[in-house]
Amino acid sequence: MRSWAINNRYHHIALWIYLLIVVAHWAEHISQAIQIYALGWPLHEARGVLGVPFPWLVHSEWMHYGYAFLMLVGLILLRPGFTGRAKTWWTISLAIQAWHHFEHLLLLIQALSGSYIAGKAVPTSLIQLLIPRVELHLFYNTIVFVPMVVAMVLHMRPRPEERAAMDCKCAARSLVTTR
Repeated sequence: MRSWAINNRYHHIALWIYLLIVVAHWAEHISQAIQIYALGWPLHEARGVLGVPFPWLVHSEWMHYGYAFLMLVGLILLRPGFTGRAKTWWTISLAIQAWHHFEHLLLLIQALSGSYIAGKAVPTSLIQLLIPRVELHLFYNTIVFVPMVVAMVLHMRPRPEERAAMDCKCAARSLVTTR
């Protein structure tokens, strides 16, 4: 079966575009944490980089859900381009993001219905019942990002048998060569 161009000819560029989107999202969460913990901003004013000029973004469950969905779709679409150890790590990231997506879907449904779980005053995810939202999203983004990066590194530096099974030229384009 022939794979999509995104998983062979364009896999390398697709991975880097995807990584850029993920890192930009990370920057938002990290800047929000800095605003809260380093700068002492009140939680309602700590809105990340884009949230300062566009505060509605932070409060939009559609925007948060859309990003979680985009992450899930990217992980699914790019997965067939991976082999061996890299595919295992990418799949771990995908599984964690599937749960993260579910939590955002739950938040979106609550926002749309006006009915919140556990008697809370705002949309609340299941794990958010245990961990505050800012910290929870830093955690989620970390546990999705780390295996994703491990997968990308292993993909760019495959073992000979993994390289032989690859349809893309990501390893050939890698700036680092392996022996």
